Amino acid sequence: MATITIHPTVDDERIINRARHHEENTTDVIRRALRLLDREEWLAQFRIDALALKDEDLNAEPDAW
Repeated sequence: MATITIHPTVDDERIINRARHHEENTTDVIRRALRLLDREEWLAQFRIDALALKDEDLNAEPDAW
């Protein structure tokens, strides 16, 4: 596992401290934020795919079975 070092700005530290749950440390907050970012990216791709398929009519397709 790689070690990643960041040098948070004052604003970054404020955000981290505000987002910290009861016994979380900075690493926990950043991990949680990364997972939220991953989900946000997944949802953005989902929306793009949904828009691309919005006119698809599955009733006009032959049954797969």
